[in-house]
Amino acid sequence: MPIDRDDDLPFASELFLTLAREGRLVLDAADADRAIAGLQHALDVVRARLGAVRDRTGLDPGPAAGFAGDGSAELVNAVFIEQIAPGFLQRAAVELPRYIAALRAARRPAAVREPG
Repeated sequence: MPIDRDDDLPFASELFLTLAREGRLVLDAADADRAIAGLQHALDVVRARLGAVRDRTGLDPGPAAGFAGDGSAELVNAVFIEQIAPGFLQRAAVELPRYIAALRAARRPAAVREPG
């Protein structure tokens, strides 16, 4: 059974964006950069899995990007995920860029320390 309500999925990107814009979410640049890199990797994986479904079925499952390789492992993973949580990959492809934007907004340069 597909999930119909947005709040049934474990995403809170709008909250993160709001907190970052209001200055209540603040991260050191190095921490933010590590988190952004991790989220970008996750987004690449999601897009590869969506691309595998699109390329193998001819169906457009949503905001997907192309990927390298034959995609068989990505297709198996994507089909499994869609059976467990229909629509999850499509939602992740929309939400992850919002998290990345929030972390970029929350990123602050390291504090300059006075020599002691």
